[in-house]
Amino acid sequence: MAEKSQLCSVWVGSETGILKGVSLSKKQAFNFSEASTLSRDQEVCVLSWGDPLETEVLLGCVSGEVRTFSTEKGRYIEHRQCSEPGLGRFIGLAVYDSSLVTCVESGLLKVWPEGSEDCVEVAVGQGVCRMRQDPMQRHRVATGGKENPLKVWDLQKPEAPIFTAKNVRNDWLDLRVPVWVKDLQFIPGSDKIVTCTGHHQVRVYDPSCPTRRPVLETTYEEYPLTALSLTPDHSSVVVGNTHGQLAIIDLRKGLVRGCLKGLAGSVRGLQCHPSLPLVASCGLDRFLRVHSLTDRTLQHKVYLKSRLNCLLLSSRDNLEEGPAGLVGEEGVKEEEEGQGDEVWDTMETVTDRASKRAAEESEGRTGKKKRKAAK
Repeated sequence: MAEKSQLCSVWVGSETGILKGVSLSKKQAFNFSEASTLSRDQEVCVLSWGDPLETEVLLGCVSGEVRTFSTEKGRYIEHRQCSEPGLGRFIGLAVYDSSLVTCVESGLLKVWPEGSEDCVEVAVGQGVCRMRQDPMQRHRVATGGKENPLKVWDLQKPEAPIFTAKNVRNDWLDLRVPVWVKDLQFIPGSDKIVTCTGHHQVRVYDPSCPTRRPVLETTYEEYPLTALSLTPDHSSVVVGNTHGQLAIIDLRKGLVRGCLKGLAGSVRGLQCHPSLPLVASCGLDRFLRVHSLTDRTLQHKVYLKSRLNCLLLSSRDNLEEGPAGLVGEEGVKEEEEGQGDEVWDTMETVTDRASKRAAEESEGRTGKKKRKAAK
């Protein structure tokens, strides 16, 4: 299993509780869970890297357990109970200064110091949909949810949020606009944060702005947005909605730059590669897809059998190679493709068979006519 796990460049969590590793070069998935222990309580809600070298994958399960999977050993190395079942699903995992940071739907954020069962608890508000960590300042996290506005927290001083967004102004009917933050992400190189909502809005917030309202707002289609991810140049964001639609939105002008096609179900997981122009997505249609951000074509498509909740994309420069230059069995793939071509070359085409059948029927009718003429 260790050899298979080292080939994987994409990790996907499913509703059945299985962690799936995908080798893009072979377009094949491997299951890294024990079938005897699978249950609905083991459903994987969220995935996160456990270390900067990406040798550990953290899995947050519906049961409140956080499992650690080693990509080098190809097995689980730690299980930790971090939440009670009645508090809701995990909506975010992070690692800060060797401490595990967890957050659940009920709004309870916990910081677990390494080697200790005592934790620091922070109440971030009910109905949280997403918690994300600032990649540049890892002691900062942001949260948001249904009727729970965007908030930024400093884990060094968690008593109160350092920023709380203010709702947008009333609409043209002078009615209050509902708050529903579905996903968010810090924009590297700045203090800005981009969010997407359950009311198909994309917003950019700047904590230094005194109004605390969005500095940019745009909408996409009419269905709830479920996930987002920044492109490698941080100038655009890819968003997905409940109808399987993906779009690239320019954060400078708020315009749609293009759409990515091929999805057939709600988007649950979405992540852009940090340096390559690629975006990976998964959802309820059970497929993992990798699109190019340059020409918006589909590069990879892998069927994974289960409904998918989340994904984690490796940051290495070549996704089709393993960590130390280990090639993802490209030679095997080429050999299989060659054998497949030989098989296809020896098969009859449908048109040839149809022509042959028509010729035989024609000969049969001609023979009958000759026999009648002879009589």
